[in-house]
Amino acid sequence: MKKILAITTLAIAALMLVPVGIITVTSSIDYVPGVQYTALGPATSLPQGIPLCKSASLGSIVCYTPSFIRAAYNYPSTLDGSGQTIILVDAFGSPTIANDLATFDALFNIPAPPSFTIFCGDSSKPFDVSTCPSVNLVAGNPKHAEFSWTIETSLDVEYAHAMAPGANIVLDVADTSSGNALNIAESAAIAQFPGAIFSQSFGIPEIFCLHNGNTCDIMQAENNYATGVAAGDTFLASAGDSGADFGFGLAMSNYPASSVYNTGVTGTMGLPYNATGTLQPCPTSTPGSCTSGLSTYHGPCVLGRLTPPACVADGYGGEQVWNEPQFGAATGGAQSLLFGVPSYQSGLGLTSRGPDVAYNAAVNGGVLVVYGALGPQLLEIVGGTSAGSPQWAGIVALANEARVNASKGPLGGNLNTDLYNIYHSSNYATAFHDITVGNDQLVGSTVGFSAGSGYDLASGIGSPIVSNLIVDLTAA
Repeated sequence: MKKILAITTLAIAALMLVPVGIITVTSSIDYVPGVQYTALGPATSLPQGIPLCKSASLGSIVCYTPSFIRAAYNYPSTLDGSGQTIILVDAFGSPTIANDLATFDALFNIPAPPSFTIFCGDSSKPFDVSTCPSVNLVAGNPKHAEFSWTIETSLDVEYAHAMAPGANIVLDVADTSSGNALNIAESAAIAQFPGAIFSQSFGIPEIFCLHNGNTCDIMQAENNYATGVAAGDTFLASAGDSGADFGFGLAMSNYPASSVYNTGVTGTMGLPYNATGTLQPCPTSTPGSCTSGLSTYHGPCVLGRLTPPACVADGYGGEQVWNEPQFGAATGGAQSLLFGVPSYQSGLGLTSRGPDVAYNAAVNGGVLVVYGALGPQLLEIVGGTSAGSPQWAGIVALANEARVNASKGPLGGNLNTDLYNIYHSSNYATAFHDITVGNDQLVGSTVGFSAGSGYDLASGIGSPIVSNLIVDLTAA
């Protein structure tokens, strides 16, 4: 079964870890979001001294704003995704997402997107309870993981926008979390927005699809992807948060990340990994003098919320495979049970389809998200492989903008061909961080894969050095 985090109450005065819950899959196969999260506090009290967030129960926990992520992965300052459209596919949506995005932008000094559209299979329908799905957030009700989907919606919209603030943002809302409903929503968006970039931060362990015929609605999904790729769309998907075997004792991929039409995104965390309560303030003013794992930064800066001065983000620290036993989570990353080796992965020693790229997914090292679906707007620290897919969509938007500026067409179609061409070139070391430390063995499991030099199942070809990668993608 796919592990997600469930919640019964939120404590907004102090950091509170959310207990792990289980969604039981019955004859109705539901896709679930790959999102892990913990409540921090009211959105009106943005922590200072980031990457340090203060917790009365845990001491300090690593947390990042968009500017820290952009600095760590070397996003260019000269591109913003103008002229591109990013589509975030989610079930249920969130009734407060427009307000949450506006608050997020104000907190982090990000301009509003040129357009923000909530699309429910018909672009003429505005978002309200009569035309789009409503969300049942009754405390303790786990049906269809509605609560997690609302968190997922905030993460997807806010961080795709943060990485490509000049791109048009479309939230594509499915009326429930079944494969059929998601496929219907995605098919409508493919028809409505040709040449768009799709992010899918959800999935299902392939074993359910293997033993239930077309219960996962894979044939319909694959037809969608083929149609979209032919129209110039790009598709990304998250690899999952329950290790290489999802607790089944058999290595497998997460679908739709395993589709040959999708770029599958695994997770990383900082190297070194600063256990909760151990990261100390940075007292010096020398750039890059301190590290929070993923990010280097300098001070003087202090621990805690509402206590200036803030730390200054400098750049990249280091990464390892995402595996946080204390949260019961680890990145997905294994060979597919459903798909053979695609041509772009030939020569890697695979016997079937494997994941492609990596991105930060830590909870202790998560990103700050504004979330208001329960009433008052809160800040959440969010991790999971869900964080990587929308941010990779932002990278593609920047690359497409750069290509248009260079009088070339957008990348369009299957991104993986270009990514693996770079991997096999002399530019690999300057375009990607090769993740060589860690494994994706979920706590309690005996199945997992270790990172190593070059391609591996736990981290694919690695995480992006965005500015350099865009240069290479522009030249593709």
